[in-house]
Amino acid sequence: MLKSKIPWRFITIFALVVVLCLGCAIVFDDVFNGMLVDWFEKNYSVMSTHYDENTQRQVTIYRPDWSKVKELFFFATASILLIIGILTLFATKIYASFIVKRRLKIFSALIHQYIISDKDAAEVFPEKYDYLAIEMREVKETLKNHEKRLQEETAKKNDLITYLAHDLKTPLTSVIGFLSLLREAPDMPANIREKYINVAFQKALRLERLINEFFDITRFNLQQVHMNAETFDLSYLLMQLTDELLPLAHKHNNQLQLDKPEELIMFGDAENLARVFTNVLKNAIAYSYSDTDILIKARQLDEHVQISFINHGPTIPSDKLPLLFEKFYRLDSARSTETGGAGLGLAIAKEILTLHSGTITAESNDHITQFTITLPANLNKN
Repeated sequence: MLKSKIPWRFITIFALVVVLCLGCAIVFDDVFNGMLVDWFEKNYSVMSTHYDENTQRQVTIYRPDWSKVKELFFFATASILLIIGILTLFATKIYASFIVKRRLKIFSALIHQYIISDKDAAEVFPEKYDYLAIEMREVKETLKNHEKRLQEETAKKNDLITYLAHDLKTPLTSVIGFLSLLREAPDMPANIREKYINVAFQKALRLERLINEFFDITRFNLQQVHMNAETFDLSYLLMQLTDELLPLAHKHNNQLQLDKPEELIMFGDAENLARVFTNVLKNAIAYSYSDTDILIKARQLDEHVQISFINHGPTIPSDKLPLLFEKFYRLDSARSTETGGAGLGLAIAKEILTLHSGTITAESNDHITQFTITLPANLNKN
């Protein structure tokens, strides 16, 4: 920190002002033929006369009027002190501004040198800047972590796009092939025709899912999630979502069980929360064992609402649980599988829940995985 030098500057300025005032007074009096002395004699002295016997003449004598001189002295002192104060204030501000600019220039140079080099902060910053070295070490470490994470996400995204582009070819080729056969053989037996149409339809659905994954990637990077909060019945919303996803669960030979209160009123963005619950439930269906039940449980806990999704499936290693909510992360790396999508569902869910001041956690033990969502029941209702 800078040590204050204001007393020394004050003394210097005071001396300069005094010398300047005296100099100006002398010059002024000299230029105007004693005008200053005449003015002083007229206003601040008492005139008396007496007869000088030696010269045989009347002599006029001017003596200071000390009461008026005292008033002049106090006025002049106050004026000088005021001027000194104003000058000191301006001088201090100018000096402080100069010091700040010089320090900023030094700091900028040191920070730039530290950021672009591989040296430790202690090697770049002098000892008197050790506090800055500590801060910059933390900043640089944070930047490195962000850069590393961004590179990893970019690599995952690029790999995913490459896999998706490759996977698009297979169902598209199949659709074109079976449609060509149907067009070239109009007299094809009905059972064969139905088989080819069904295969082409399934491949078209697969193609649609892959294209939707492309859209998910684009929307996640370009679209900002907007909140439109309102009062809604969470129990009814969960019942709707369960009915909508029941065919998908049956396709995987799973049953959906909903455990909820008759009515569970909360305040939030129902549309975006529906997206959250859908993503989590689809994930539970995708990674569940066949012929098992998936439980959706909702409860009111004081001023919070808790929704749990419990499924039976492969145990997720504890070190992989935090990664589930990262962009473009998929538990299964094989793109030929039907499980999972672009690895965005849980990341999108976490982002929406963060906007609701909510949380999502995952735990997995003994082939049972549970995702727990906690939300405030009355988010910003005021």
